[in-house]
Formats: sequence, C-alpha cells, structure tokens
Amino acid sequence: MADPVNLTLVGATGLVGRAVMEEMVGRPDFRFTAIARREVPLPKGARMEMRLAPVDLWDDVLREIRPEIVVCALGTTWRKAGRDEEAFRAVDEALVLKVAATAKEAGARHFITVSSAGANSAGRNFYLRVKGETENALGRMQFRRLDILQPGMLLGTRQGDLRLAEGLTRLASLLVDLALRGSWRKFHSISAQRLAQAIVALAREKAAGRFFHDHDSLMRAAHRLEVKDRQEQIGRKAA
Repeated sequence: MADPVNLTLVGATGLVGRAVMEEMVGRPDFRFTAIARREVPLPKGARMEMRLAPVDLWDDVLREIRPEIVVCALGTTWRKAGRDEEAFRAVDEALVLKVAATAKEAGARHFITVSSAGANSAGRNFYLRVKGETENALGRMQFRRLDILQPGMLLGTRQGDLRLAEGLTRLASLLVDLALRGSWRKFHSISAQRLAQAIVALAREKAAGRFFHDHDSLMRAAHRLEVKDRQEQIGRKAA
C-alpha cells in the first residue's frame, strides 16, 4: 500500500469542517490533521491529529506539518461579521489567502477551498464579489491543482442551532430547490455531508489544473466516492 497522503484541514470547527472530519474516519489513505482555534469534539473512531493554535500561529503550524493537500473550510456569514465589510473580508478573503500562501510555501501541491455559488468578482452583491475576488487571487498562486467548490445553501446542524430552526431551513430549501432549474440549478442546497464526500473524492484526484465545481459537479464527486467505498468494502469482504 502506498504511503498515506498528508492532508490538512483548516477551519475544523464549522459546519463543513466537522463534516469533513467525520468523512475522514476509517480512511487509511490519508494522514489527516486539522487546525483550529478552539477544541472541537473528534468523531467516533477518528484517527487524526488536532492542532489548536491562535490564528496568528497557523503559519508556523502549516510549515511544521508540510501538507501535500490543504482543505480550506474557513468562512463566516454576513450576520456573524456584524454586517461589517472589513470584518467579513478579514476571514473570507485575507485569512483564506494567508492560509493558501503559507500552504504553497510549505510545499502543498493541491488546495481545495469552499467558496459559494454565484461568486463573481465583478458582481454587485458584496458577499459574492468577495468570494469571486478570493477565487481569482487563489488562481494566481499556481497550485498544481486548485479545486474551487461553489455550493448553494449548506444544510446541516450548526453549533447553537435549534432543531426546529434546522428543520424549517431544510423545508424551505426543498421548496426553493424545486424552483431552481436551468442555470439556477447551481444554487441548489447541499448537505454538509455530501459536500464533505465531494471534498474527499476531489482530494484523490491526480490531474493538474484549476477546477470549479457547481452543485451538479459536487454531487457527481460525492457519488464517485460512494461507489469507490462500496467497491473497496466488497473487496475487503472477498479477501
């Protein structure tokens, strides 16, 4: 068996980060490390390393780990940023680019980042404009492979969410999804679990280049992982 791939997740405490950690359980082909500012419970059965450090020390941690692949699940919301443009940019642009630059310096060849459906550096919407500008800046860093994920609404249990609120969000997303057809399909909602499956599938890809993944592309990647997992499970039972 080949040596496991050194993969690091940055942004482990959020909805997507926690889903990625859960999806990494039982995958010996990865040597998995997560970086976070505060402690987060590890999934049952997880064999991984959690590095806790303030943001200003993440550069040192990345240089020490020297990951081959970095998954960036950093991001805030307009509401959590206090509807302050500078505070929003500090996370979704400045911190993402700082992590990417350090990862590149530390030898990472593959960078996977969670952006947003509709990201457009020339758009009027501030949120989507920042996402688009960040995507453009990442493209200029010339990673051997860059995967830019552009999901619609993310579904899952966020810390502090009430079950009723989560259920209402899911119901609303289903109703909205029914109306999103044609070019609007890219805004379809997706669960954090499916997005995490897509991330793991993309982390296994070898082709070089810059790749953008809308809703349908993410769902196909998640399906590829499910098929691969079933095949490996059948192989283990037959052995």
